[in-house]
Amino acid sequence: MKTQADRLGKMPEYPFARWGERVNAARARGIDVIRLDIGNPDLPPPDVVIDALCSSARQSSHHGYPGYRGIPALQEGIASYYTRRYGVDLDPKNEVVPLLGSKEGIVHLALGVLDPGNLALVPDPGYPSYTMGAVLAGAEVYKFPLLPERGFLPDLNAIPDKVAQEARMMWLNYPNNPTSATADLGIFEQAVAFAHSNDLLLCHDAPYCDVAYDGHTPPSLLQIPGAKEVAVEFNSLSKTYNMAGWRVGMAVGNPDVLASLSRVKSNVDSGQFLPVQEAAARAFAIPEEWIEARNQIYKERMWTAISGLASLGFSVTLPKATFYIWTRVPEGWNSEGFATALLENAGVSIAPGSFFGEQGEGYVRISLTSPEPRIAEAIDRIRKTPKGLFPV
Repeated sequence: MKTQADRLGKMPEYPFARWGERVNAARARGIDVIRLDIGNPDLPPPDVVIDALCSSARQSSHHGYPGYRGIPALQEGIASYYTRRYGVDLDPKNEVVPLLGSKEGIVHLALGVLDPGNLALVPDPGYPSYTMGAVLAGAEVYKFPLLPERGFLPDLNAIPDKVAQEARMMWLNYPNNPTSATADLGIFEQAVAFAHSNDLLLCHDAPYCDVAYDGHTPPSLLQIPGAKEVAVEFNSLSKTYNMAGWRVGMAVGNPDVLASLSRVKSNVDSGQFLPVQEAAARAFAIPEEWIEARNQIYKERMWTAISGLASLGFSVTLPKATFYIWTRVPEGWNSEGFATALLENAGVSIAPGSFFGEQGEGYVRISLTSPEPRIAEAIDRIRKTPKGLFPV
């Protein structure tokens, strides 16, 4: 009996699932692991969001199927957020699709717009789901490098003309995971022009747009004139409102593309739990001051980590956005080998850069989603590790 589709042969196990098993094995051996590997916010959502969830869940009529494209309050909340945050007007019914987390939408979009043999352009390093969605759809993937000498921004002119003309989809992600790089409107203008000239769908993943520091305000791709003709943007409440486990995301932009995404979704899910939708709609009314206060906590953690890593010989700078530090591994190590050594010898778990693609080799990503004392403890543990192990 055949128990695996051929397409899975092209799809490795999700790297963070594999790494999570390694962390669990270390904990089973009695190691107190400090997890700085996954982007899983440890801080709670706003109280009013939790209250809205509880209040809605107590209503007996709120436990049935909620519909396929989101309740009007959530659609309108997403649209109002884009108007307030970016000055971008969206039609809540046709240009907004609520998602069960943006990861789900990223993969399902590929199933909705890519055919076997089509080509998707994917950044390297990049979030693995961009590639995996294309693989599930039977499409081919061309990876374009994000290089440090360019600030981890794409060089669209370096993509061969033949490749660009054959491509049906391209992914961008700023503020960037894993590198924490940011892009300005000029980069998005180039990308929109590239999409128009090559008749391809431009997809922008922006879940870290509200995790930013010192007055930096990451822009939206949809601020560019003509973007909605060729683009969709993904976002999430996971990072903005600390709601990762709630699985609430959104896709916005081109209505025809969103119709294809919705057609896939209506066949594979039955919508989001109504109380979660109502609570998510409430989140969009949270004052900016709440986000600023939360970001200050991340910034304090960032300084603790950066100063500690610098004292150990790592070259790190304060990013403008995200809660990630992207840094090179010490000489003589590869990414996963170094991360494994830290896990086994210091009880500190960080993400190997190779999880994000070939261009991520030689780097590690450190996620600041643990309390500041635990981050300080992680630095101290690394400092006390035998000097011969980490030649920093």
